[in-house]
Amino acid sequence: MKASLQLRLGQNLTMTPQLQQAIKLLQLSTLELKQEIQEALESNLMLEIEEDGGEDASAPGEKTAVVEAAPAREEAEIQSNTETIPEELPVDANWEDQYDIPITRTQASSNQEHTDFLSRESNTETLQDYLHWQLNLTPFSEEDRAIATALIDGISPDGYLHASLEEIITDMNDEEIGMEEVLTVLHRIQHFDPPGVAARNPQECLLLQLEQLPANKTVKNKAKKLLQDHFDLLTSSNEPRIRKLLRLSPEQVQAVFGLIRSLNPRPGSSISPADTRYVEPDVFVEKKNGRWLVSLNPEAMPKLRVNAEYAALVKRADSSSDNTTLKDHLQEARWFLKSLQGRNQTLLKVATRIVDVQQGFFDHGEEAMKPLILKDVAEAVEMHESTISRITTGKYMHTPKGVLEFKYFFSSHISTDNGDQASAVAIRACIRKIILAENPKKPLSDNKIATMLSDDGFKVARRTVAKYREAMAIPPSNERKRLV
Repeated sequence: MKASLQLRLGQNLTMTPQLQQAIKLLQLSTLELKQEIQEALESNLMLEIEEDGGEDASAPGEKTAVVEAAPAREEAEIQSNTETIPEELPVDANWEDQYDIPITRTQASSNQEHTDFLSRESNTETLQDYLHWQLNLTPFSEEDRAIATALIDGISPDGYLHASLEEIITDMNDEEIGMEEVLTVLHRIQHFDPPGVAARNPQECLLLQLEQLPANKTVKNKAKKLLQDHFDLLTSSNEPRIRKLLRLSPEQVQAVFGLIRSLNPRPGSSISPADTRYVEPDVFVEKKNGRWLVSLNPEAMPKLRVNAEYAALVKRADSSSDNTTLKDHLQEARWFLKSLQGRNQTLLKVATRIVDVQQGFFDHGEEAMKPLILKDVAEAVEMHESTISRITTGKYMHTPKGVLEFKYFFSSHISTDNGDQASAVAIRACIRKIILAENPKKPLSDNKIATMLSDDGFKVARRTVAKYREAMAIPPSNERKRLV
């Protein structure tokens, strides 16, 4: 091949460092933004927190006196000294290429796993830890302790032993351990707390809990017989068949099923910890003089400003390393403040638009929720959909109905008979309301719910009702049926 030089013209989309930083701040949650601001304060000497009243509480009047002592000529010199700082960097450049700043935790997270200090400091106890603690307090032989450890490791967070005993024996790889030894140890673990732990199926779980209940002996024996011999009739809610086989009166049936309903089919849920999620609202929504108003949370971020004393040290004609560093920090501080201001304006604009569209929700609840998609908000505020997606992700709104995520107000639409559109959230609220009002002895099927929604003007298919019902973790009609 022969080497040659060619000249080609083309167009490509590039982002300036300012735009990169603005997009980065736009998609940060409130807690992440506070960390970013703290890192900026530590790495940039030009930035400082603006105290209430513009004065330092530890030295009242001192900073004001210093600033006021500077004559007008000196203030004008500060402005003229920084005129040579460019407003924009060349495109296709990175922030790190222009400024020699320390690598922050956020920047380092791209190369190494982020450390969650809140999780690291928490002392939450898992079900496995709780069972191992009880194991250490129980006398076992060395062989039985090894079997118990293998069994506990096979217990899932819901409290069930999903691993088969054959698999546990195979994994232990000890010819002296057989099924009889494993079953003996398993029965001892099944007496650990919480009741019903290490069960292999729901039937065994309920029986283990029933044995530990100090209930009425007659009712307890009837419930035990029902669980042991007729568990399939219990799951199918076959009331006539159960009454006939167990020879129960209506009062006895009520007592037996009341006892069984008091049991916990997922015993591990009482021990397994849930991940704690800390949320701080970005905006407040409140009603004043009959109007819903949106305001930014003043505690969501500290007020920043450029330190006037350090900015006065920048000299226009000086090219020393110290002066260059001051110029870089000053421009970085200005861009950071401008990006924060743009983020706040965008956040307030988008939140105001959401509240304007969803005023019915704030006045009447979920059933009055209107359909809303990112495109609708983007067109109203004259921004791109990607910007709306970033500003609504991980952002929360404090309302009279609770702290809700921005994404909560977005949903698809369902057609109605009068030509309008209803929100999917409103449809789910209607389905939940219908199910709560149904007769527990004769629960409504998905087809019947779809018919009732159609009578109210909503065009909803049966499969759509089933999808929304499953999304709300509501069981089907045959599982919702209650005998008493």
